[in-house]
Amino acid sequence: MAGLVRFSVSIEDGLLKKFDTIVKKEGYPTRSEAIKSLITAALVRKEWAGNNEVAGAITFLYNHHKRELANKLIDIQHDFGDIIISVQHIHLDHDNCLEIAVVKGKVKQIRNLVSRLKSAKGVKHSDLTMTTTGKKIS
Repeated sequence: MAGLVRFSVSIEDGLLKKFDTIVKKEGYPTRSEAIKSLITAALVRKEWAGNNEVAGAITFLYNHHKRELANKLIDIQHDFGDIIISVQHIHLDHDNCLEIAVVKGKVKQIRNLVSRLKSAKGVKHSDLTMTTTGKKIS
């Protein structure tokens, strides 16, 4: 692999044992892959700490029988059409719908969208999965 660098790490025995337990439980084939994953997660958090262009997924659950809620959610999404890449609507049961909005844009815009969606009266739960566009991590 081009650009592969080996380095050593000094760490307390007890901490390494705990790390190895996580490596095994999470199914990483090697410590190196687990460390790479931790470094990547730190880099993604750093991207989200500024106002960089990032990507993510917003999930939200709501009762579609709540008067005018579906229309309000659609209106909010239209207000952010420049950062919403795709939306998937899932009917979980007779009353509950789950939507997943895939977004790409500036952190402040995405956080504003999340705030608008989760604060809409009748939204039962929402969550943001933060990731990266990949441009700044490798």
